[in-house]
Amino acid sequence: MTRTMGFTPPTPVTRNPAATEGGRRTLELLRQWPGEHRVAVGLSGGVDSSLTAALLHEAQWTVTGVTLWLMKGRGACCSDGLVDAAGICEQLGVPHHILDARQTFQQEVVDVLVEGYGQGMTPLPCSRCNRHVKMAMLLQWAEREMGITRLATGHYARLRRHPGSGRMELLRGRDRQKDQSYFLYDLLQEQLEQLVFPLGELRKAETRAEAHRHGLRTAAKPESQDLCLVEHHGSMAAFLETHLPPRPGKIVLRDGTVVGSHGGVQHFTIGQRRGLGVAWPEPLHVVRLDGAMNRVVVAPRSEAMDRDCTVAAINWVSIPPAVAPMEVQVQVRYRSEPVTAQLVPNGATQARLVFETPQFSITPGQAAVFYAEDVLLGGGLITRAMD
Repeated sequence: MTRTMGFTPPTPVTRNPAATEGGRRTLELLRQWPGEHRVAVGLSGGVDSSLTAALLHEAQWTVTGVTLWLMKGRGACCSDGLVDAAGICEQLGVPHHILDARQTFQQEVVDVLVEGYGQGMTPLPCSRCNRHVKMAMLLQWAEREMGITRLATGHYARLRRHPGSGRMELLRGRDRQKDQSYFLYDLLQEQLEQLVFPLGELRKAETRAEAHRHGLRTAAKPESQDLCLVEHHGSMAAFLETHLPPRPGKIVLRDGTVVGSHGGVQHFTIGQRRGLGVAWPEPLHVVRLDGAMNRVVVAPRSEAMDRDCTVAAINWVSIPPAVAPMEVQVQVRYRSEPVTAQLVPNGATQARLVFETPQFSITPGQAAVFYAEDVLLGGGLITRAMD
C-alpha cells in the first residue's frame, strides 16, 4: 500500500547564498553525475535525508520523496518523521509518497533480531534493514510505480566506479565521525549501481549549515538514535521485554563456577561489565552468551581477549571474493576503530580473521567489515570468537 500526499508550490524562504565547501563540491558532483537525473529520495524526516532532497533539487534533479512506514506508533502516519518528510517535500515543491513496509520490516528485521537475541547473539539489524527493506523496497517501488531507477539516501558514504574492473566501490564518508559505510556492507552491486549518497562529501557541521542555507524545517531537529527500534521503544531492554519472556539462568566462570544469576541472556552483551550483579575480587566481563544452556559466561578482562574469529555470510562489495589470505583493516563494531588482521578465506562467503593484536569484545551477530584505507572491501557476520 502506498499513500501519495499532495503538494503545493514551495513557500519562499530566505537563504544564505554562501554554500559550504562540502556543499559546493556535492553540487558539482551531482550536476556532473552520468545518466538520467530523476531520483527517488528516501525521506525519514530527519535533517540528513531532508538535505539530500534539497541538494538534489538545487542541482536540478527531478526529485520524488518516499517515506517507509516501518512501525506502529513512532513511524506511523501521524508521527513527527512522516509529517516532517511531507513538509520538506511541500517546501521543495516535489511529490511525497508513503510506502507501507511494516510487514516486511517485521519479517526481515524484528523477527530476525528477536530470534538472534534469544539464541545468545547480538544481532546487527541496520545492515539487514538497509539491504532487505530500505534499499530493496524503495528501489523496486520507484522503478515499478514511477519508472525511476535511481535512489538517494542521507547516508554518509561515497561511491565511485573502479576504472579497471568497472565495479562500483563503496567508500567511507569524508567525515569519519559520521561515516556509515559499516552499515552498508551488505548491499549488492546492482543496488550500488542505482544509489546516490549526496552527503558523503559533507561533514556533519556542513550538513547543518547547508540545511539552514536552504531554510529547511528540519535544520535544527535533534539527531535520532542510531537504532530506530530503540527510539521507538525507549531502550533495547524495553524492546526485548515485549518480545522475549524472562528466562532465569546462571552466570558462571569459564570453568563452570556459578557466581550469579540472570533473567535472560538477551539482556547481556559481550564485553559488558556493569549491571552483572556479581561480587568478585576483580571486575568481570561477559565473554560468552550460551543460549542453548542459558548461561552467561564471565571472566576478568585479561581473559576476555580474542586473537581470532570466524565470519560467515560474507558479502564482497568493492572487490570479487578473496581466494587467498590478505591483510585488511577490520571494524568489528560501528564505533570501533579499524584494526589490522589477516583474512583467511574459506570459500566465497566464509573466512577466519586473525588479529594482529588480541581484541576485546568480539561479538557473535555483529558485523566484521573489511577495508583497504577508505574502500570497503566486504563484510560478514561474526559467528564465533576463538580463544
